[in-house]
Amino acid sequence: MNLIHDAWLPVIRSSGKKDKIAPWQIIEEEDPVIELNAPRPDFQGAFYQFLIGLLQTCFAPADHEEWLNYWETPPDEKVIQEYFQLMAPAFELHNKSGPSFMQDSGLSNLEPKGISDLLIEAPGEKTIRDNLDHFIKRDRITHLCQPCAATALFTLQLNAPTGGVGHRVGLRGGGPLTTLVMPADEEVLWRKLWLNVLDVENFVDVIYQPSADVFPWMGQIRVSDKGGVDTRPEDTHPLQVYWGMPRRIKILSSEDLHGTCDLCGDQKVITIKEYLTQNYGVNYVGEWVHPLTPYRYDPKKEKPPISIKGQKGGLGYRHWISLVLSHSKDADHAAKVALVYMSERAHDIGSQRIARLWCFGYDMDKMKARCWYDHTLPLFRLDDSQRENVLSWASDLINAAWEVSNNLRQQVKAAWFRRPNDLKDKDEMNTLALEFWQRSESDFYQLLSPLTKLPGDQRLAPPEIYAAWVKRLQTLAYDLFDEWVLEGPAEDMDMQRIIASRRELGRKLSSSKSMKDLILKANMREEVKNAETALSIP
Repeated sequence: MNLIHDAWLPVIRSSGKKDKIAPWQIIEEEDPVIELNAPRPDFQGAFYQFLIGLLQTCFAPADHEEWLNYWETPPDEKVIQEYFQLMAPAFELHNKSGPSFMQDSGLSNLEPKGISDLLIEAPGEKTIRDNLDHFIKRDRITHLCQPCAATALFTLQLNAPTGGVGHRVGLRGGGPLTTLVMPADEEVLWRKLWLNVLDVENFVDVIYQPSADVFPWMGQIRVSDKGGVDTRPEDTHPLQVYWGMPRRIKILSSEDLHGTCDLCGDQKVITIKEYLTQNYGVNYVGEWVHPLTPYRYDPKKEKPPISIKGQKGGLGYRHWISLVLSHSKDADHAAKVALVYMSERAHDIGSQRIARLWCFGYDMDKMKARCWYDHTLPLFRLDDSQRENVLSWASDLINAAWEVSNNLRQQVKAAWFRRPNDLKDKDEMNTLALEFWQRSESDFYQLLSPLTKLPGDQRLAPPEIYAAWVKRLQTLAYDLFDEWVLEGPAEDMDMQRIIASRRELGRKLSSSKSMKDLILKANMREEVKNAETALSIP
């Protein structure tokens, strides 16, 4: 199977028909493809990154003007086919006489592993040995078709978590967050992909033949055992960020083995049930920066940038600034594709709100996949001065929400327990915070939208925006306190303690630093004074 020539990508066409295509068929004029159709969410993200990586590697536009031309009028399908076929030698899934896609073809004389172990959430050896696979059972998947095996391999190489001694993490670290710019309205697949392809002026030139500098499996693997080497950006081609290969794996393929794929359900297909693996694969160190991932930079410039990961509690508007607007090399930095869209493409494409940011990734606890997160955030068309204003104003709103969330957690815990400081935050507290963020999200974006329309020379946000947010946060905090305290696991229903905690919450809702700043900007000082008097706060 060749991942360039063969039709293996599951898609949905504009007619609703489900089909399979080769990568170069993403631009078909008759009944065009509108979406990829993976059997599981992490594969959907992998499909997008696979196609974006192909386009970036061998069909990146020369400049913004050429990018815009192809946005308006996609290239001919045969042109894409011609460029993709140049890379075909690097995309053989099982090559008996040469390199195989993302595999170390030299592996042999190792104990085979079940193919399900390629899936990130699969229970590990110790979990199975201790009989602790309670929620994700062993042996659910024993046979994969070739497309699903290839996708599982690619997904693992993209997201590779800590896997024991010498089993290296992905180029972006284990479980990185990926952020893709997507059209706000339904569009053909081509446009969804093209929004995430950088022009040569913003990244790097294309290649016209596969090499080991871009595709590590095309040459001698840079192993990282005692006699091996680390791999830094200067050791390879920049395009290797799309094709990183931290794990040494060899799929054991047999054309004699036919059956049903346990993942996608395809019947009477060649299936794969085992693979080989060896530790000490490519060890990516140094200042690797992937264009599809946001990073956190060290203000002291002593450590390399760290990719932002999927995190417990999921994603929401509290991350909007760091994932959309941040562009400082001394702190958080949004993914390059997001910044290029905001600074260049949004203006030329047209419309005030043309896109959304699709954010996805695993929340990993070392080798354990705790959750897969998938969220979208709005993108707005902003010039440079507007962007700085909105960043400042949105920070005011989000910082206040953080304070209210923390104070709410503290006071609910104080209402529940006589000695709240002796207790660590329990799962109930995390759920309470998550509910707070979810229930205030739509209000945040309703207030943010008019701020994005203000001219860049208007340095102060309208006071009524701040006033509306103060009232929303205060009302929501009181509502959640009342709901949770009366229904929560209190040691005893001590009304005196509950009333004292609610009163303390009220004090903090107007006196904490960010809320005080917000109240000042909203010209609400008189209302706060009256509220403090009602609460009998000196």
